Amino acid sequence: MSKAKAKAKQVKGKVKETAGDAMDDKRMEAEGAAERMTGKAQESAEKAADHVKRSHH
Repeated sequence: MSKAKAKAKQVKGKVKETAGDAMDDKRMEAEGAAERMTGKAQESAEKAADHVKRSHH
């Protein structure tokens, strides 16, 4: 997954989380939070991979 896709997943999750909060839909809010956190983890993994690639060249 690219950093851009990971960032998009974070944004999508945040929107879903906010919408769930606004509609008092705890399930949607939780799904959004989980998606946002997954995106953050994926972005961190991509950054770490980039760092390793740069340090080996």
